[in-house]
Amino acid sequence: MFFIQLSLRCFIVVGIKRSISIAIHLFRHIVMIKRISTWVFASLFVVNVAAEGYQVNLQSTRQSGMGHLGASLKLGAESMHFNPAGLSFMEPTIDLSAGFTSVFAEAAYEKSGVKDRTNNTVSLPFYMYAGFKIYDGLVAGVSVNTPYGSSLNWGKNWRGADLIQDIALQSFNIQPTVSYRLTDRLSVGAGLMIMFGNVELSRAMMPAGTLTAMGLGDEYKDVIPVSATLSGKSGVRLGYNIGMMFDVTDRLTLGTSFRSCVRMKVKEGTAALDYASDAIQGLIQAIPTFPQLDKGSFTAEMPLPANLNVGISYQLNDRLLLAAEWQAIFWKAYDELDIQFSETVLGGYNLNAIKNYKNTSIFRLGGEYALTKRFDLRLGVYYDQSPIRRHIYNPETPGMDKIGITTGFSFRPVSSLSVDFAFTYIQGLGRDGSYDYENGLKQQKNFSGYYTSVAYAPSLGLSYRF
Repeated sequence: MFFIQLSLRCFIVVGIKRSISIAIHLFRHIVMIKRISTWVFASLFVVNVAAEGYQVNLQSTRQSGMGHLGASLKLGAESMHFNPAGLSFMEPTIDLSAGFTSVFAEAAYEKSGVKDRTNNTVSLPFYMYAGFKIYDGLVAGVSVNTPYGSSLNWGKNWRGADLIQDIALQSFNIQPTVSYRLTDRLSVGAGLMIMFGNVELSRAMMPAGTLTAMGLGDEYKDVIPVSATLSGKSGVRLGYNIGMMFDVTDRLTLGTSFRSCVRMKVKEGTAALDYASDAIQGLIQAIPTFPQLDKGSFTAEMPLPANLNVGISYQLNDRLLLAAEWQAIFWKAYDELDIQFSETVLGGYNLNAIKNYKNTSIFRLGGEYALTKRFDLRLGVYYDQSPIRRHIYNPETPGMDKIGITTGFSFRPVSSLSVDFAFTYIQGLGRDGSYDYENGLKQQKNFSGYYTSVAYAPSLGLSYRF
């Protein structure tokens, strides 16, 4: 009965002769289609644009101009992100700060002289901080920022569409914070991270050329038969941010902070299927074992890695401040991606995709120069290591070591108001990568090539103190 129904559908599209061939090919690949559906989820959360992995280091316009360091600096309300201990040195009664960054990024893949490029939308990470002095040495505050996320769009019909087409990830962090100065030189601070977010991803469930291989003709060689778009929201998860700061002398300061790992979980994600045409939809849906992803839901979990920051700053003179910082990112927590599907999709099944990320470091240098009483200049540079191993190198995460060069300034039209601007240029150090997988024709394939990336990130911020 299955072949009779399928042949009738094929007769409408390509005639009785081709329908027999199509039915045979589709039957041979029933199990293959089930496997393809699981690949859609293997890249559920991973994104790379302005930072390695899916971490975004753009949480202050002023500090972006200095290479985005701040563990050893007294930044007022903005210390809540960089080192909560610095908040206790806040001088005004109330310190407010807000800003955003526009990230313009591009990744490219090249093989055999042919290059594919992403066409990404502009990402807009933002931040808001509010600090309140309770009394000298005790300060509390709250911050809202976007420490993880960005977007990547390779296009619907590029060479790696069966690995990734596009993805968009957002995370939000609300952090109430308290900081106390134990002595004139030593302070501590702690914040509760309240995190949530969402993700949307598209991926071809069959590669281009599948329909031609099944007998539909050369006119279908560039057609993606069906793609899946997944959407999910993570529930609220909790973490913490703690820090310590010590003034060794009036000019030399040491600081360290630690942000814990937070494991985000999508409890009930949904999927939508996009077919190349109604006729092709009918052919595919006629297969009893085809996974109707839009009829069920999925759950998945990912870690937002822990961060350790250790910094030193030195006030060289009344005008010039210099700082250096080491940031350790514990990406090793992302060893696998665990996917679980609901019973309504082919009876339910699980997927464990190996990621095997490695721990990395970011090395930062920055300086600030008070040109006048109302105008400050900043410069910075950093080196950001990639956590992604060369032999597990999927275009969903075109990670590579990166060098960032930053500059910025602050202008105070009045003493209590600061207008901040920064610009960050991020150059990926191109690298080769390869990825072994089974394609839509149940063939063992290796997707390899040379990857590059570049990003430009102008930032604008305002702060007001009184």
